[in-house]
Amino acid sequence: MPRAALKSEDIEAFRRRAVDAAIRLFADHGYDGVSVRMLASELGVSAMTPYRYFENKEELFAVVRTEAFRRFADRQQRAARVDAPERLRALGAAYVAFATEQPESYRIMFELKQSTAEHYPALESEQERAFSFLLEAVRQAIDAGVMQGDPVTTAHLMWAQVHGLVSLHLAGKLSMGRSLNELCTAPEVADALRRMK
Repeated sequence: MPRAALKSEDIEAFRRRAVDAAIRLFADHGYDGVSVRMLASELGVSAMTPYRYFENKEELFAVVRTEAFRRFADRQQRAARVDAPERLRALGAAYVAFATEQPESYRIMFELKQSTAEHYPALESEQERAFSFLLEAVRQAIDAGVMQGDPVTTAHLMWAQVHGLVSLHLAGKLSMGRSLNELCTAPEVADALRRMK
């Protein structure tokens, strides 16, 4: 007897549940430490069930990465709604908040071994969207004369700075007299931004 066709809402519900479980598994065990069979066990389904929803582990990981970047991009989009003078600070605060509230997603986005996104258009799109809010805020600051330099280069340097702080915090390495919060709210941050002018 042929298997009944899956309804679109059932497919979406399973994929959401699978992605939530896979985020935890990949964050805990790394890419190489996770198998589709392990995901099936975590979900309490047969070893072959996930293959009805994902072609293979690579596709599963791409979907997981896409979801992590979507959540992050949504957070950045909300932060970008503030007035221009505060936009860069708001984006930085949203970055830090996302990373500390969802460290598993953050690790999947930036720490685990990554294959190219070019075969997964949704992943590529969410990665670009996640960066777009910072890039646009930097462009606006340069246009307003608050900063100077190449927008793409400056946005990358600012991203790397916040990413470095967050990564040190998540690794427990900010232990030499300054916490993540102290560093993110220090007056020197605003001074550094002004010196970019």
